[in-house]
Amino acid sequence: MKILVTGGAGFIGFSLTMQLLEQGHEVLGLDNLNSYYDTRLKYARLAELGIAQERIGDSRRLASDRHLGYHFIKLDLADRIGMEALFRAEGFDAVVNLGGQAGVRYSIDNPYAYAESNLLGFLNVLECCRHYPVKHLVYASSSSVYGMMDHVPYAEADCTDTPVSLYAATKKSNELMAHAYAQLYGIPATGVRFFTVYGPWGRPDMAPFKFLKAVLEGQPIRVFNHGDLQRDFTYIDDIVRGTLLILARPPQGGVPHTIYNIGHGEPVRLMDFIHAIERVAGRKATLRMEGMQPGDVYCTYADTSRLQRDFGYRPSVSIGEGLQRFYDWYTAFYGLPPTC
Repeated sequence: MKILVTGGAGFIGFSLTMQLLEQGHEVLGLDNLNSYYDTRLKYARLAELGIAQERIGDSRRLASDRHLGYHFIKLDLADRIGMEALFRAEGFDAVVNLGGQAGVRYSIDNPYAYAESNLLGFLNVLECCRHYPVKHLVYASSSSVYGMMDHVPYAEADCTDTPVSLYAATKKSNELMAHAYAQLYGIPATGVRFFTVYGPWGRPDMAPFKFLKAVLEGQPIRVFNHGDLQRDFTYIDDIVRGTLLILARPPQGGVPHTIYNIGHGEPVRLMDFIHAIERVAGRKATLRMEGMQPGDVYCTYADTSRLQRDFGYRPSVSIGEGLQRFYDWYTAFYGLPPTC
């Protein structure tokens, strides 16, 4: 298949693209390469895919130097004219929309970035899929749509009408928009609610990356709600495997739209996660206890029974194994700071 992966220089987009290429698919990666976090990591991911930084220019379609089936274009999802021209020229079989503005806390101070990227940008994706039909649109949602739900685990059928951040509200909006387009135009679409992804090539703004970096550099870790939090940390390979299973089977029925959780299904207490990082790094953490942050939730916990029932999916990478792989990549990529 010929597949468009938006957010192609991002954490999940890069990892998914590597697997799609291994399976023999043709992939076009799209990213606007914004500076939400250190762009050097984004350019390094693209270099692994055979796209050198000095070659990149706006709206230029670049061929990989490493992978015969890979191309990349720097383009913003909110660029309506550019997106329409891309779909008209390429004739995609499927789209995996992993682009958009990420981050719960960033949305508190920068709301317009989320409206432009996650709402207008996603509308452009839907309109392009409408006018240039694809066999399947898979798009990233988030565990944050569950808000402050008072029961666990979180199941796809649970009510998600009470988000506690604008980021979560935009992701819920994406689900509603996709459902409407599936109903109106028959676009087969699947939303994927990801739960706290970590692993090699991970995002520097997320807790696993921040915690490991702080422990290795002897810097304090900001521990919110005094450590009384739980997260369903999910290793990147499990996220990618679940997404590939979903991509291969478009939804059927009168309204071809559905939603799946992809998580590990075993929430970990934040302090236990920090102690696991200490064991992998061989260094003790310095903790700075703080109160709850606006937009944060106490617990995330995925019910993955729907994914298991439909695809036989079970996560396979434990926290210990996943953190060891993450540590090995991090120290190889950034180097190991000297012991104080």
